[in-house]
Amino acid sequence: MKNRIKELRKANKLSQGELADIVGTTRQTITSIEVGKYTASLGLAYKIAHYFNLTIEEVFDFSDLESEE
Repeated sequence: MKNRIKELRKANKLSQGELADIVGTTRQTITSIEVGKYTASLGLAYKIAHYFNLTIEEVFDFSDLESEE
């Protein structure tokens, strides 16, 4: 699933580790989400979006899932 985490993180001058600490996960998880190897749980997606004051839909691209319907 595509997302804007890397773009948002860099715009806020955060490292992967710093964002991970803020949202309560590991740096490896943030890395995996950024490159599309892992899909964030709903709870983690909410925490990430909430930190950036965005909706989940503004951070994560659900168009791949919509095409599967």
